[in-house]
Amino acid sequence: MTGRSWPTSSTRPTRRATSLADTAYRSKTNEAHLAKQGRRSKIHFRRQPGHDLTPSQRKANRARSKVRSAVETVFAGQKHRFGLFVRTIGLARAQTKIGLANLAYNLKRFLWIEARPVAI
Repeated sequence: MTGRSWPTSSTRPTRRATSLADTAYRSKTNEAHLAKQGRRSKIHFRRQPGHDLTPSQRKANRARSKVRSAVETVFAGQKHRFGLFVRTIGLARAQTKIGLANLAYNLKRFLWIEARPVAI
């Protein structure tokens, strides 16, 4: 099983960036690609057939899941509340559609935070 391939990027990060992904992206090819791009891999560890994950791998996966769940909650909110389904021709249109969905999400969240009573 080769897993999914990592999207290519023509720009190098200005600082050591991390890349989070689930186990479908863990492969030697993807790990080498991330290292070549100057990125630190935070891809979930995959259990080998017939073997459990080590305690340190389980702990690392748990920590990575906390970060991913916070991010994926926003994506799920955009997908369900705003009907975000990107099916456009061209990268510019896709970026515009995603940008507008981000703006709508942030405005809705801002209004929700502003409406909450202030704790004294």
